[in-house]
Amino acid sequence: MSGWTILCDFDGTISVEDVIDSLLDRFGRPGWEVLERDWRAGLIGSRECMAGQVALLEMTRAELDAHLAELWIDHAFPGFVAKTRELGVPVRVVSDGLDYAIHRILGRYGLDDLPLAANHLAPATPPKQWRLTSPFQAEGCRSGTCKCACAEQARRDGAKTLLIGDGASDFCAADRVDFVFAKHRLIEHCRAAGIPYMPITGFEDALDLLPRLLDGSLAQHARYHEAATA
Repeated sequence: MSGWTILCDFDGTISVEDVIDSLLDRFGRPGWEVLERDWRAGLIGSRECMAGQVALLEMTRAELDAHLAELWIDHAFPGFVAKTRELGVPVRVVSDGLDYAIHRILGRYGLDDLPLAANHLAPATPPKQWRLTSPFQAEGCRSGTCKCACAEQARRDGAKTLLIGDGASDFCAADRVDFVFAKHRLIEHCRAAGIPYMPITGFEDALDLLPRLLDGSLAQHARYHEAATA
């Protein structure tokens, strides 16, 4: 074993686009935009926002499945997972998104056996309605999936932890791990907070960086990167 474990965000990190946003654009009834604005303004947490938005989706399971079949992941992610398995590095998908969608999408690539922490999407009544529950929430956390709790669990298991993510749902957890591969908004957060990280554009970069993370040489380069961009 490598001594490392990887926690990996899904929407916008593994997936090319945000799944719930794409569902709301296509199947959402009026009102989901208000919840989105309230969440962005900090008036509600992501769990309350997502539960309210999912309740506004109107679609059959067949429509849901057909939509998910049109969504794609980073083309290099399967190769990245294959490499982590070769090197003995566990990967867990940690997402504030929808478990059903993640399993359906990863299943097309033979990757639906990856351990997953995410919100649970289930049918509701009347027909074409849906509901959200959050089996990985934590007391005091307003997210549906508490990524901080996932990071703490990995730490208790004795492994160093790498977080791969892209946005606000990863901000808190980034401060609880040993290293971050960051995309998009997470880059600015790590830089501002002084969190050890490397910027990536996708899993081709992550695949290139992984051996240097495991042999310990990447930490020194990350400090140099921060100094060079300060």
